[in-house]
Formats: sequence, C-alpha cells, structure tokens
Amino acid sequence: MIEVKEIALGDKRGKKKFFKFLIDLYRGNEYAAPNFYFDEFAEFDPAVNDAFRFADCRMFLAYKDGKIAGRIAGIWHRGANEKFGKNELRFTRFDVIDDFEVTKALFAKLYEWARELGMTEIIGPMSFSDLNEEGMLIEGFDKEASYIELYNYPYYVEHMEKLGAYKVVDWTSYEIKVPERLDERVHSLAEIILEKYNFRVVDVAYLSKHDKKKMREVMMKCMDVLDEAFAPLFGTSPLNEKQKAREVASVEQVFVPELACAVVDENDDVAVYGFMMPRISEAMRKGRGRIFFRGLMPFIKAMTNIERADMMSVGVRNKYANTGAVSIVIDRCLAGLIKLGVKYLETGPELEENNKIQQLWKSWDPRLIKRRRCWGLKVDPEN
Repeated sequence: MIEVKEIALGDKRGKKKFFKFLIDLYRGNEYAAPNFYFDEFAEFDPAVNDAFRFADCRMFLAYKDGKIAGRIAGIWHRGANEKFGKNELRFTRFDVIDDFEVTKALFAKLYEWARELGMTEIIGPMSFSDLNEEGMLIEGFDKEASYIELYNYPYYVEHMEKLGAYKVVDWTSYEIKVPERLDERVHSLAEIILEKYNFRVVDVAYLSKHDKKKMREVMMKCMDVLDEAFAPLFGTSPLNEKQKAREVASVEQVFVPELACAVVDENDDVAVYGFMMPRISEAMRKGRGRIFFRGLMPFIKAMTNIERADMMSVGVRNKYANTGAVSIVIDRCLAGLIKLGVKYLETGPELEENNKIQQLWKSWDPRLIKRRRCWGLKVDPEN
C-alpha cells in the first residue's frame, strides 16, 4: 500500500524526515553528496528564503507499507512564470526507491496541485533559483557529485520516461586537467585588458583576512553582476538583496582566496568575477547532513589539501561582455589552482547551448563527464 502525506512548511519534524530520506537512500554510495541539514532547512523556510515572497511550495512524503519510500516538493514560482510568460509548476527534491508506483503517486500530487493553479506544465528538477541544484543526472552516474549538484540513481531516468516526460533543457559539466603552468596567451591578454579598461584586480586575500566588511561588499557587487549576466538564462528570476546575502554567506563557508577573483572598473564596480571552491563531497557523505562531528575532519582536509576544485560561477557585467574581461578571471584563477597544486577543475552545470561559457575552457581540452536534464510533463486539465 502506498500513501502520500503532505509535510507542512512549519513541521520541523516532518521536514527532517523529508531531508533525511535522501541521506538514507544514498548511504554507502560513493558518488552522492547529500545536502547539509542547515542548507535544506534554510531553503524551505519562508522566514529565511526570500524567494517565498514570489513563490509557494508544498512538500510530500510517500510511504510504502508504512516506510518512507519517496519524496517530492512542488514550487509554484510566480516570479519566473511572470518573467517568461509560462504556466509552470516546478518539482524539486524528487527522490524515490526503485518502485515506479511510488513515483506515480508522488507526481499525482503535483498534477493535482498544478490543475488547481491552472498550470499547463510541470518541469524539473528546478528549485527556487538558478543558484540552487537543478537538473536530473542522465549521464555520468560513475562521477562524484559536487556541492552544487545532486546525485541520482539511473532508474530515476527510467521512471521519468515511463511518466511520459520529455526534455526541456540539458546542462553539461566538464572536467579540466589543471595545467602545470599558466597559458602565456591568456596571461598577456589579461594584462592588456586590465590596462585598456583601467580595471583593477581586488586583493581578495588581503580583504578576506583584514577587512571582512569590505570583502562582503565586493561579494555583494559580484551578486549584482551574476543577477545581470544570468538574467536571460533558462529558469532564472531576479534576486533581491536578501537572496544575494544568502548566496554570499554560502560562498563564505567554502571561500579560498586563491580560488576567487573579482575585477573592478574605475568606478569601483565589479566588472567580472569568478568563484571556485574545493571539492567537499566526502565531508558531505561522512557528515550525513552535518559538518559536526563526523564531517569536520573531512571538511578541514578538503579545504586545506585541495586535489579537485569546482567552479561555482563566473559573471561579466553586460557592458564588458565582449571585451575579453573574463580572461583576467581565468588567468588569476588558474594561477591559484596551480599554486595550490589542484589537479582537476570541474565546471558547474552549464546549459548545453550556452556557447559563451563553454568557449572559456576550450584551450584546456575539457572532457564532458556529466549531463543533467530538466524534464517536462504536460498537465491534462481534465484528469
């Protein structure tokens, strides 16, 4: 017998069961990187996540013979729908045992809600913003998930296909072997651009140690650039100051000066930036949802002995988009990777048609290692 129960947003005990199901489902899996409880509770707390001002959310747990067998959350993102002229209901945090009947029962709840709202399509996995995990893994099941990705078993894809789901967009991730030395062509171009546009590279190492307030101001300006640069991309919605501050706080948790670059123009506005982070997936697995105490030593090791780094985001202010300014970020971040002895850099999920971002890495023979999909499901208003 399968029963689906809704979890109220104010039900902390129920939400913990919702979050813990993922951790239990992937226990012992060497590729998964389960989210931290504090991140998930913040994401689904209207008092913390300011996206709730223009989005509603419902959370569901499926039980089979009295045991939790699956979960899903639906997001009615009024802001994104208004921006793109859509009538979509998003799904996120979909996880399930290998039982298609459980999957059907979970999505039945979303179909029901979508009809109530007059939505014509269900898409996902998509969360509240483009800053969150998005897309279901369809290739690369033998690759470790990063902090900004969710892992899923291959049978999820079979379940979606049985539901009649179709491709909306795909995201790709690439692995780059860090070179032993800087590319002189990129370095020379970076120096030319710095002089031509009177740019200045922010000393993030100094600020992060001696002036944290100023460092936070710079990072908030980087979020302004992200908001502007990412605006045309699929699924994005404008970020307010509270959302930007949350993202800055997330970056601060994994901040390594050598893996960050911010470039300002003559008005002291950020023109281009880039953030990378150490791979902390092992700490996420061992911590089982928490840093303390089981995940603490793996976290410290990951932050101080960095073998693999993950690209979080790169952004260029629109007026500098075609100036070559991004070469400065690539040059400085590569220098940081080499200095720290990092062996591999993995790009974050990139929209497959986003040729501009993919061109950034072509000189270093990037290797496609993962593909993620946003699925779509048509909503029949009658059934």
